[in-house]
Amino acid sequence: MEYPDILGPADLQAYLNTHHIPGELLYLDSLTPTVETAALAVGAQLEQIVKSILFLVDGKPVLAITCGTAYVERRAISARFSVGRKKVKLATPETVVEVTGFLVGAMPPFGHRQPLHTVIDRRVLEKPIVYAGGGSDNALLRLEPGIILQVTQGEVLDLICSPGSETEVKDE
Repeated sequence: MEYPDILGPADLQAYLNTHHIPGELLYLDSLTPTVETAALAVGAQLEQIVKSILFLVDGKPVLAITCGTAYVERRAISARFSVGRKKVKLATPETVVEVTGFLVGAMPPFGHRQPLHTVIDRRVLEKPIVYAGGGSDNALLRLEPGIILQVTQGEVLDLICSPGSETEVKDE
């Protein structure tokens, strides 16, 4: 599906510059549609690749940030917002674009059309350097994870569940 007014790497770079955020936008020779291809492209461990996943919690957008191939535990999000698990829904690709301006799979952890309530898995902050969505499927943002926490004013939670759990949310 085609979307008008999609934000991309140039918009993210402008956001970094405007807000004096230390981070490096890497333009890659290959596409990085998965955590595995992103890690391979930059020579990083899977856990250094940061995913930004948009949920609707009782209809309101919440951005969850996790590492690698981990699954997001919806119960952690529902408990944080004091709603039932069924009130935590993965945003559709159309909603992701509408709310953030970025396409699924390329979404950075910040620089969206609007400020988002952000929850960050505690494991993200254990890495010295991480790579996040860079605004397109051939760009990644390299930065220290503490910067993500600072810029998003995010809340640190334990967001991970084990594979095979009935509440898992697979990589977008």
